[in-house]
Amino acid sequence: MSLWTHWRRGAVVALLATAACVPVAERESRPAPPPAAPPVPAPPPPQRVRHDLVLTGAAEQGAVITGRASPGVRSLTLDGAPVPVARDGAFLLGFDRDAGTEAELVATFTDGQRIVRPITVAAGRWRIEHVDAPWRGGATSDADFARRRPAELAQIAAARAKAVESDGWRQAFRWPVTGRLSGFFGAQRIYRGKAGAYHSGTDIAVPAGTPFVAPADGVVTLAAETPFTLEGHLLIVDHGMGLSSAFLHCQRLDVKVGDRVVQGQRLGTVGRTGRATGPHMHWGLTWRGKRLDPGKLAGPIGD
Repeated sequence: MSLWTHWRRGAVVALLATAACVPVAERESRPAPPPAAPPVPAPPPPQRVRHDLVLTGAAEQGAVITGRASPGVRSLTLDGAPVPVARDGAFLLGFDRDAGTEAELVATFTDGQRIVRPITVAAGRWRIEHVDAPWRGGATSDADFARRRPAELAQIAAARAKAVESDGWRQAFRWPVTGRLSGFFGAQRIYRGKAGAYHSGTDIAVPAGTPFVAPADGVVTLAAETPFTLEGHLLIVDHGMGLSSAFLHCQRLDVKVGDRVVQGQRLGTVGRTGRATGPHMHWGLTWRGKRLDPGKLAGPIGD
């Protein structure tokens, strides 16, 4: 090998060694890749909505209490029977004169949650009233009463079964007429020595022909032009949510079935038709088949 060749090979090796010692920044001008994005955190689990039932009023035999359910209520039952609920969650509950001491309110919501609310029902105190009137009322005989009564009861049941849209149940009720109380709700009635059913309303003694008015807004569902054996000229006004008023023994009715009435509107005049010993207004209240005390809804009566 010639001296020139040997020298040239050594120069190449030296050049390569020198290139290997050049810093990376000088050998490559490409920018470094951006840092990796941090991982996206998983969304938090949805919060479980806490539902509630708010009740207002004292639960006792013959009384009504109101309530409100939080949004999303799907169904409401009282002792297994369905309870209607308004769009805003408002509802009412009625306790019959003979209601038991315990009741159970159950609310089911659209998300599957349930609220079970036990209710203690206070007992009422009832009188015994002796009434000097025939047990069969305006019927001419027991046979006449037995013949007429089923059709009358069917009309009453049909009137109370009608679905009525009214917000009268939300109002503060007023008395349809004021005067002396002559008969009390829940009293055990005895008619000339024969026991009858308990008194399902409150009697106000006023002269025949005295006008009476609607205690709250509602719709007329029954207006008996022909007197019933016991109720006489009977008028029923539904206030919505299954709450209805019955006005018995009327002398004249000024409204008809289907009429919408407003609180304070004249409905007719007081009389003594049917089973009555004298002119008076019998005002009864019913909620979904349960008999209620009007005085617990309207408050003390003024003379």
